[in-house]
Amino acid sequence: MQHKFYDVKTKKAVTTEVLECVTFKTAKRTSYAFKGKTADGRSLTAFVSKDVWDKAKK
Repeated sequence: MQHKFYDVKTKKAVTTEVLECVTFKTAKRTSYAFKGKTADGRSLTAFVSKDVWDKAKK
């Protein structure tokens, strides 16, 4: 699945393959995110809604 990420180093939006669907949990809430990589191997993270995250998990 492809998703749009924001590359902080180049300050541009890039579209790349989603490698992993992850959650970040705190005491009060859960955040949902996609993980990806740039062409030169840097990590990318895009936070998404639970609905988008659930659709990607299927």
